[in-house]
Amino acid sequence: MSIRTMIVDDEPLAIERLQMLCAREPRIALVGTASDGEAALRLIEGLKPDLVMLDIAMPLLDGIGVARAVGRMGMRPAVIFVTAFEGFAVEAFDLAAVDYMLKPVAHDRLSRAIDRVEAALRNRLPEGEAAAEPQPEWAEEFWVPHRSELIRLAADQIDRIEAERDYMRLHVGQHSYLLHQTISSLEERLDPQQFVRLHRSHIVRRDHIARLRHDGSGVWFAALADGGEIRIGRTFLANARAMTGR
Repeated sequence: MSIRTMIVDDEPLAIERLQMLCAREPRIALVGTASDGEAALRLIEGLKPDLVMLDIAMPLLDGIGVARAVGRMGMRPAVIFVTAFEGFAVEAFDLAAVDYMLKPVAHDRLSRAIDRVEAALRNRLPEGEAAAEPQPEWAEEFWVPHRSELIRLAADQIDRIEAERDYMRLHVGQHSYLLHQTISSLEERLDPQQFVRLHRSHIVRRDHIARLRHDGSGVWFAALADGGEIRIGRTFLANARAMTGR
């Protein structure tokens, strides 16, 4: 299938580079470009592209604002964010972006993104048709920056989450990944039947907790399945007790 594509970026050189990459991808048919968010929305309404490749940092109406407006359209195009900033990934995927590519984009990275666009377009509902199932109440996956791309982490793969200033470190087995988000906002997105907050800096997957112990002076610890241990904050001791049914 030929994917009718628009490029939106306020930097002419960035548009030129993406045009050159798109010319090497036979599945893409470039139908237009825009250098600001307001012009992009006018062109999207007129051209009705299948895909919008969208920068984030733009004056006046930024890429996040454009994506929100696009999300209210009847037959909305797929959106890929193309940006130099990794800190907007959470917002991007909350807006149902198909992918999030960091500049400079390599051809093989673009090709993988187009694979995802093809899958999304195959599953796209006709205009006016309601979705068959509601969106899940809790986050089922997270997209996190890793080297020059973003990778998908299923929520149920995350063993524990540790706050590091303005970032959250997501521990998955022997690996860990940083996500730019506060621990409180992340806690709100996690299923409380699956995760429990035990400290102001720690959230743990319930089935990753092997046992609870105290040191005799009223301080409790959670022993983890990987051999680690977390001190339970006094404020969150009720969470631990509720988990044990006490």
